[in-house]
Order: sequence, then structure tokens, then C-alpha cells
Amino acid sequence: MSKTAVTLYDFPAKTGLEGWDSFSPFVLQVSRALRFAGLAFTPVFARKTKLKELNPVGQLPVVAFGDEKVADSTRIMRRIEEMKPGVFTKDLDAAGQSESWLWEEFADTALYPFVLTARWADDRGWPIPREHFFGGLPPVIRTLVGNTVRRGTIKKLVERDFLRNGLDACYARMATTLDHLDQRAPADGFWLGPNVTAADIGLFAQLQSLRIPLVAHSAEAVAKRTKLSAYLDRVDAATRSARS
Repeated sequence: MSKTAVTLYDFPAKTGLEGWDSFSPFVLQVSRALRFAGLAFTPVFARKTKLKELNPVGQLPVVAFGDEKVADSTRIMRRIEEMKPGVFTKDLDAAGQSESWLWEEFADTALYPFVLTARWADDRGWPIPREHFFGGLPPVIRTLVGNTVRRGTIKKLVERDFLRNGLDACYARMATTLDHLDQRAPADGFWLGPNVTAADIGLFAQLQSLRIPLVAHSAEAVAKRTKLSAYLDRVDAATRSARS
């Protein structure tokens, strides 16, 4: 299995920033998971019109392990764990392993909407996806498609109750969540002990996406939480390079 070719499919937009492998928190999560597990991979930018050929629901990330295609960041990490037993749960007992995956799920469901809000619903962040995702389209089509996707994203955030009471209320909720995480962040080591686990990679991917310098207002919100920021720096350093 170690010689199996591994391909990570990502969206065509590139951040151009070291430490932010993708605009997608979920692709970033998988990229760091693969690196941490010591699995060499080839990144491939997938055409938006071809996404359903990779995944019937049209979403990324997708990782091809040889001829086996696996979609969804959590499922991909579970597959990596099957290939590298214990890589994301080292030295954890059964309860600790469950907690690790619960934190990973928390990050996916509770933090990702804040990433979307900061980039798509906030006028300060909207120029980033507008430029990087739609900038290559002809001007008229760019405006039409970009605004349509933006409205659809905002609608979903309202339906999920993140934007139902407006942007200020959403950011107040985000501030409380970041404060709680800052209080919980370990002074050293990682979320559940001395080893990187699924919890760290899941939390890192979403919070690192919030602190991308291109979206200054969300980056500043994370930077104010010094314990949390120091913890994220440790995860960043531990997952940037493939392990031997």
C-alpha cells in the first residue's frame, strides 16, 4: 500500500501563501493529514465542470489511493488511519480516540460556517472568493455566477442558523466560540496530549483558514486569542512536512 499512487484533488484557485495549501479548509485538512501520515501525494486541480466525475455530490476533497477514490475529509482521514494504524490516535485509549474524532467533527460542523461567513457574507471578505474563484470568467458572467453562488452560500448559512440574526450576531457567536477554544487550548503539546491527533488536524484546518492573511478581519479575530494562536502554530509546524 505504501507504493500506491496518492492524488489529492483540489479546486483550481491557489492561495499563493505558504501554510495555506488550499482555500478549502477540508482540502487543507486532508493535505496536512497526508503529510503527517508520511504519504506522498500529487495535488491535482479539478475542473469545476468535472467534479461529479470524481464525487457524485460534486464536492471536494477527493483522494485517489490508486484506483480507489475516497471523498469527504473525515472519510479520507479514516482511510489514512486504516493504512497507517494509530497515526491520528497515538497513545489514546478508546475514550480518547472517540474524543479525538468528536473534536474533528466539531471543527467541520461548528467552525466551517464561520469561514464561509467571513469570506462570502461579509463585504470585506467577498473580494477574495470573487477574485480567486471567478476572476478567470468574462466580466458579465463573472458577476452573474459569482453573485449567484454568493447568494446561495448566504442562504445556506441562514438555513443553518448561523446568519439568521445577521452578521453581527454571527460574529458575536464566533467570538464566544474562539474564546472558549482559547481557554481550552493547551499551553504546550496538542489538544489531547503530547501527540498530534485527528482533533488537532480538524481544528487546525478550520482555524488556519480563518486566519488566512487575505481575510484580515477573521485573521485578526484568531490572533487576539494568544493561547489558541500559539497552539495552531505548533500544529502547523508538526504537519507541514511529511514524516519519515
